[in-house]
Amino acid sequence: MLLLPSFRSFSLRRGAAVAIAVAGAVALLATVQGCGGGGGATAIVPTPAPPAALPSVDISAVTVADPGSTLAPNWEHGATMQIFVRSYADSDGDGHGDLRGLMGKLDYLAALGIKALWLLPVHKSQDGDHGYAVADYRGIETAYGSLADFDELLRQAHARGIGVTLDYVMNHSAATNPLFTHSRDSAANSYRDWFVWQSPAPTGWSLFGGNPWRSTANGAYYAPFWDQMPDWNLLNPAVVNYHANNLRFWLNRGVDGFRFDAVGNLVENGPNAQENQPRSVSLMGEMRAVMNAYSQRSLVCEAPGDVVAFGAANSCGSAFAFGLQGRIIAAARGDVAAIQAVSDYFKTAPTTRATFLSNHDSFAGDRPWNQLGGNLAQLKLAAATLLLLPGRPFIYYGEELGMANAATIADDGKLRSPMSWAPDSARAGFTTGAPYRALSANVSTHNAQTELAEPASLLAHYRSLLALRNASPALARGSYEQAFVSGAVMGYQRVLGAARSLVLINYGNSEATLDVAALPANAALSNAWPAGAASAAANASGVARFSVAAQSARVWGLP
Repeated sequence: MLLLPSFRSFSLRRGAAVAIAVAGAVALLATVQGCGGGGGATAIVPTPAPPAALPSVDISAVTVADPGSTLAPNWEHGATMQIFVRSYADSDGDGHGDLRGLMGKLDYLAALGIKALWLLPVHKSQDGDHGYAVADYRGIETAYGSLADFDELLRQAHARGIGVTLDYVMNHSAATNPLFTHSRDSAANSYRDWFVWQSPAPTGWSLFGGNPWRSTANGAYYAPFWDQMPDWNLLNPAVVNYHANNLRFWLNRGVDGFRFDAVGNLVENGPNAQENQPRSVSLMGEMRAVMNAYSQRSLVCEAPGDVVAFGAANSCGSAFAFGLQGRIIAAARGDVAAIQAVSDYFKTAPTTRATFLSNHDSFAGDRPWNQLGGNLAQLKLAAATLLLLPGRPFIYYGEELGMANAATIADDGKLRSPMSWAPDSARAGFTTGAPYRALSANVSTHNAQTELAEPASLLAHYRSLLALRNASPALARGSYEQAFVSGAVMGYQRVLGAARSLVLINYGNSEATLDVAALPANAALSNAWPAGAASAAANASGVARFSVAAQSARVWGLP
């Protein structure tokens, strides 16, 4: 087979200024597709006009200055809360969430048992919403606050034993990023080759259902997610070095790690090899090496097209378990094939895989409340499955409440509603002003204030499970052994050194009685969860009989 050289290495990138602007003030309907752009969020964004003068750029080198880490060893194996700052908590009444608002909720998160935060992009952005159109990689979105506010968030989170990880977008920038302004100015500009250009626009390309090349009067630039998100030329060593310096900028401030966006799209090798290329895998290994100069830092990548390659030790080291989330939801409904698929997953997958039920992108699925029709028993089963399996569990904000999609939004904004803090159908306890976006459809019944007062609530269930997981090294980071499925019951053992736990989850609608083998002979099994349940004992052959109530989970500790 004839292998094409990397398309980004072609020497045909030429042309003068990219004339994005048209006469007058034109507004674009921005439909950001797929994982790299935050997935389908829509916003009206003015088309940037050509600048009167080229802006200054900051590509200054940043050297390692590790402030160290005050977090507990293996902190990244605790549960991470994924937070969209714009939708989490508003401190000043302008209807948008901000860093100060998030600071005010750290005690809630600590009491829940959260050990880390993943913040959707908090950098200055062009989109004014999801943040994936990054205009300044070393600045904070003005609506969120300042660098001083961010530093204070780090201090307060660390004081509570909570790590802070940032979403990092290396695949593309905003069209308003000063470096792209230079790049589009002229083929002779020294930053032209920092982005991907072709003249004339090539043919035969299609990605996410459209042509990724954005034609102008002076050539075409590559921007598959949105025409306002031009792709970096990551075959240019200066560009890779720039991103490494950006990482060090945040790591030196005390950031505990990163979630990398759209890593499968970093490099293209022609129209039939646009995703998951070998160079993209090795690039993430280089970013991992940058982070290895710092203590106790975490990296996880979004790579739905090749979880295995990007999750390997020579690349990101951890990747999201795309595909597993849908199987967990189906298992919670009692689907026997899905129960078996969930049981089989970690027989081969590494325990570094990042697990989740949903996130900010529709392609990953609706919020669990919508997928399960609001069935509380099934929502609790999904939560137990997520938090008792191996892997690094990620919880999407509001998931612990059973927060629903917004009923009045059709695109990905329905997944990114303001957090439901109180049973207020006008403000949700999120703001004292007018929320910038429609609220969750079930805010009046599923909110933190209401559920904190209900011992049987979904929130109480999450808090109990997280307390169990945080107290058990075997459940947090142990191996996955003796997995089986019997009818609608899934069982397995989690083992770390001498610590061992037995987990049984009954997804069926009736009580199940079963014999479990491969236990230590004559072992006394102490009840670990839920509180007040009975202990058990194995016979001389290492077999014990258990009864597990319908739609419930049980955990025992073994000697």
